[in-house]
Amino acid sequence: MTIATRARDIALLPIRVAQLATSAKSFLDHPLIGSQRLNRMGLHRTRTAVADALCRWRRRRLARHVPREWREAFDRDGFVAIENAVPPEEFAALRRAILSYVGPAREMRQGDAITRRMAIDPLMLDAIPELRRFLARRDVTALFHYVASFRIAPLHYVQTITSNAGGTEPDPQQALHADSFHASMKAWLFLNPVTPEDGPFTYVRGSHRFTPERLAWEHRRSLADPAAIDRLSGRGSPRVGDDDLAAMNLPPAEGLAVPANTLVVADTGGFHARGAAAEPSERVEIWSYARRNPFLPWLGGDVLSLPGLAERRVGWLWAVRDRFEKRIGQPWQPAGNRRPMSESED
Repeated sequence: MTIATRARDIALLPIRVAQLATSAKSFLDHPLIGSQRLNRMGLHRTRTAVADALCRWRRRRLARHVPREWREAFDRDGFVAIENAVPPEEFAALRRAILSYVGPAREMRQGDAITRRMAIDPLMLDAIPELRRFLARRDVTALFHYVASFRIAPLHYVQTITSNAGGTEPDPQQALHADSFHASMKAWLFLNPVTPEDGPFTYVRGSHRFTPERLAWEHRRSLADPAAIDRLSGRGSPRVGDDDLAAMNLPPAEGLAVPANTLVVADTGGFHARGAAAEPSERVEIWSYARRNPFLPWLGGDVLSLPGLAERRVGWLWAVRDRFEKRIGQPWQPAGNRRPMSESED
């Protein structure tokens, strides 16, 4: 280690210590989070347990706003699947409007899958009032808040997953994994039916609970050399196998084959994956995402969740990553003005 490197590490130490009280998760990129010595002393296990305790405390304060049936299903399984989430007479108009909408899109390739996203922004909301009504519903909003454990507005997109798109590597999203060491919310309103052959969303029921077995597993994985395991696990999104699930007393993963107009809302701190599609296919959905610093004790206070700001955040995020692509990367590349599905299928 050079003198300059040591001086830099000393100067950065206060910042790195402060980051332990944030959602920072990479064992590869953060010398404290990835320290085997500190993790043997319980650093990762403690961060995970504290984040979970605060999450459960916040959810107790949000629970009364969520329909009881939805709340009980989520508490039991880690996800809730709501069929006919939009009144059928409205869903047909919503689906037709989204599939015919033309707007700027971004794409990212992972292995043999291509994910295309269109920001649900003020222009789209003005063009599709049925979409605005759905995202503003009190029961849906309350469920989003409960699963995220924060009263914040999710980021919303129209998302298209193209499976078996000809890549040379497998789709990394097909490996069972958790997004982080703490709770986060993702939701899918499926515009078309999803069959077992379409690569459905897959989840391990009950894996959102940080039981003593899960905490013991988290501790063990924190002791591994992050450079000697797969890159995504080293970056804090751990992959799991059957032996790991057995060690945590968890059941096998299940694929959720669902009809159109089904809303699935899940805690992706639980183990989940994208199922393998049997044939080339496209899956279109309204996709929502919310994650916040898990160590905050309060429920709200997010300025960017205010109306007028919330629906513009996706565009701002893309613009920032475009501007600083060389420093922070930008996997989402412009794909021109598109419809959500291929021209031949809309």
